[in-house]
Amino acid sequence: MASYKDPSFQDRTALAQQAREKALKLLAAKKAPVDEAEVARRKAAREAKEAAEAEKRAAKKAALEQAKAEKKAAAMVPEVAKPTEEELKAARDAKYAARKNRKK
Repeated sequence: MASYKDPSFQDRTALAQQAREKALKLLAAKKAPVDEAEVARRKAAREAKEAAEAEKRAAKKAALEQAKAEKKAAAMVPEVAKPTEEELKAARDAKYAARKNRKK
């Protein structure tokens, strides 16, 4: 009766290593050759995309800076004096008086 350790551990690992190497050789043989024109085209496309993204980031940053500057400038402008309660009451009374005079 054969032992369960008939192929030893070293034998099994050696076979597995050989199988891995054979698979890698087959995979390398299947691999398509590198087309330099395609690589250059992809590189140019990637660089163009990165440049567009950088430009977009710069525009967004400039817009934020401009908004901050406008907000700061708006804070520097003195506020227009708000009418007091008495002035509001006087304006309301004048409006009501004008309406009364129109009805007569």
